[in-house]
Amino acid sequence: MDLNEKCAVFGIFGNIDSPALEKENRITRETYFGLFSLQHRGQEHSGIATTDGNKLRLHKNEGLVSQIYTEEILKKLPGFAAIGHNRYSTSNGNHVEYAQPFLFDNLFALGHNGNLPSIEKLVKFLKKNNELTKDMSDSQLMTQAIAVYMKKGQSLPDAIARTYPLFTGAFSCVALGLDILVGFRDPCGIRPLVLGKKGEEIIICSETCALDTLGAKFVREIEPGEMVIVQRSKGKIVVKSKKVAKAKPKFDIFEFVYFARYDSVMLDRPVYEVRKNLGRMLARETKKHYRHGINEVDMIIPVPESAISAAIGYAEESGIPFEMAISKNRYINRTFIEPTQELRAEKVRMKLSPLRKVIEGEKIAVMDDSIVRGTTSKQIVKMLFDAGAKEVHFLVSSAPIKFPDFYGIDTPNQSELIASHKTMKEIKDFLGATSVSYLSIEGMIAATGLPKSRFSLASFDGVYPIPIHEREKEINYDVPKD
Repeated sequence: MDLNEKCAVFGIFGNIDSPALEKENRITRETYFGLFSLQHRGQEHSGIATTDGNKLRLHKNEGLVSQIYTEEILKKLPGFAAIGHNRYSTSNGNHVEYAQPFLFDNLFALGHNGNLPSIEKLVKFLKKNNELTKDMSDSQLMTQAIAVYMKKGQSLPDAIARTYPLFTGAFSCVALGLDILVGFRDPCGIRPLVLGKKGEEIIICSETCALDTLGAKFVREIEPGEMVIVQRSKGKIVVKSKKVAKAKPKFDIFEFVYFARYDSVMLDRPVYEVRKNLGRMLARETKKHYRHGINEVDMIIPVPESAISAAIGYAEESGIPFEMAISKNRYINRTFIEPTQELRAEKVRMKLSPLRKVIEGEKIAVMDDSIVRGTTSKQIVKMLFDAGAKEVHFLVSSAPIKFPDFYGIDTPNQSELIASHKTMKEIKDFLGATSVSYLSIEGMIAATGLPKSRFSLASFDGVYPIPIHEREKEINYDVPKD
């Protein structure tokens, strides 16, 4: 798997009168731990903005959460409320100036998870108001647009509501003012956003795993088209909800397949169970069609980590033994040392190591969550054959990815997506595998227990629930049929 989610967001609002809060700098620390638990959604940049009621402060940098924040830095970010952001850099810019949150003067800070495929409305609005737009990311443009109304004296929620129709795409956002925290989500709810509570503290974040890390209680999901406003009133923290657009729920099914942490809960479904179901459904499909002799393999092994749950489900359903026959080096995720070209070509071997004693002489079925370009999968197949496997059947717990994503996933150009231009036989031959079996779109949906209408399946069927406007010219709908 070589796709990356662009962002994670986290926001927290505490009691300004709590002596312990200021003494322990607790809000900033909890933001740090929240971002740490959401590290899987972005590993390139991270930032935290805080407010003490008089001043907004910001620190952001390149690297992992554990690398960026020191005790000294956290102490320089006092406050009773904060937002944080983890980012995976894309072709739009991998420099620190593109890291979030974005802070506008001493008015507000914004963190955005998602992507706006069309920025025409935003750019037109900003130019009309004599604002700069050159070399800005979609998130920066959103920040500039909200600032237009805040500079005119409007409140943060009102400014967001006024600019909301200009945001054409996917967005799950947190915004922080001097005395207010706001979370808001696009009408389709493409990316996740949840509401939690810890004592008096209110939390808005990307996934429930961050709430669990902090010992907070999950309250509910923030609905598509909803804005949640957190502020103090008469000495108490008050949470208000405002509908800013009609909900048209289209949650990205890829969150279940790969992006979410497996211990999170989404749409009232434990991600772990859904992933096991993906494996179960694939086992049923391969048995029904008796595909390629897969039912005669000696063991099911996962590509760690994201495919483990699906492999367990496949093994349970098929009765074929499950083995952890590939070891993952957990410290390869990020390095500041550039490898040589020779080592770069051996990236998979640096990250994954086969257990020869388990694999040698056996017929293997290896499970992964998806195939994107196919280059990584090809290396895995070769690695297993080199370790002595007699057969290597490649199982995929999702449907073929045939279309690029424009809603916050770092997908390559469509021409680089192997399933967009190769048949199943051609994919098998390219990988060098004994066979290749994908889960069907219907099987993916059945694994969630939810109706098809609830999901965005854009990467698989090319149906984009939010118009992509000027990006439409990049799409070729003439793709191989399954």
